[in-house]
Amino acid sequence: MREKPFIGGMESEKEMNDEQVKSVIEVMAASGKYWHEWDKLKAMLSFHLKQVLSDYPESKMTIEQQQSCLGESFPELVKRLDDALNSFAGGPPFTLQRLCEILLDARSMYSKLSKLALALEKNLLVTSTLTISSDPYASSTIQNATEPERETKSSQVQSNLVSNGVEPIASAGDADEVMAEVEEAEVEDVMTIDMDTIEAIVRSSEADTMPTSDS
Repeated sequence: MREKPFIGGMESEKEMNDEQVKSVIEVMAASGKYWHEWDKLKAMLSFHLKQVLSDYPESKMTIEQQQSCLGESFPELVKRLDDALNSFAGGPPFTLQRLCEILLDARSMYSKLSKLALALEKNLLVTSTLTISSDPYASSTIQNATEPERETKSSQVQSNLVSNGVEPIASAGDADEVMAEVEEAEVEDVMTIDMDTIEAIVRSSEADTMPTSDS
């Protein structure tokens, strides 16, 4: 079977940089699916995992301090989590989406490395795996999600107005003119109703005051 190139213009034999690895993880975090061959994807996740772990201040402590606050040295912690990730041979764990979410936003989720390590371990101590997605790659969908939503909503509202036979108001001047017409129409309706009511009352009053003839 011929190897597939990485999505996004990266051939399989080329090394991906930090931003490209992160963009792939962002797609998986948003979609819960994966498109790359697992061995290559596993290498990317391992690479990013080690970067995230090393970003914590505990990684700069002495071995004694690390063992005191982590219960093990930092290199031991990294190896334990990386081994858990690499233990998946046929595909990523079914917790892949949550795993990617944690890796993308670890510092805001977990202030201490020990808590992050526990969360990662829970998501790696599973047995079920995902299968590679046959859907179109979701990168364009993720990128489009950053566009302002109000433009889409505005277009939808105007489209609905037009489909219902209502012309959208183009300016403040037009809005004032439309409101004036509406108010004028309402006044005319009220006057028509009042005149009809008055005439009915007058006729009823005249009928009541007419003398009746004795039989």
